[in-house]
Amino acid sequence: MNKLLYRPLGMAVSVLGGVLAGKAFGQVWKLISGDKEAPTPTQQDRTWSEVLLAATVQGAIFGLVKAAIDRGGATGYDKLTGEWPGDKRDMDN
Repeated sequence: MNKLLYRPLGMAVSVLGGVLAGKAFGQVWKLISGDKEAPTPTQQDRTWSEVLLAATVQGAIFGLVKAAIDRGGATGYDKLTGEWPGDKRDMDN
């Protein structure tokens, strides 16, 4: 039952994580390239290397932030309720 209560909280935290990751990516991209905005794949005046580098950096940042937010939320929920809201590793494998 407690795991069902975690779902809306987890979704809200994930949205916040997405916003934070977007801001972090914007700052990192400025440091890397000096440009205020990262290239999009359909911008004609951008090179393949610019577009692919931006996508790689963005993916890494979003993955890192999502994992940190999800793990922190699950850990906090466990401390509050005594129940881990996610999956547990199957020790039979």
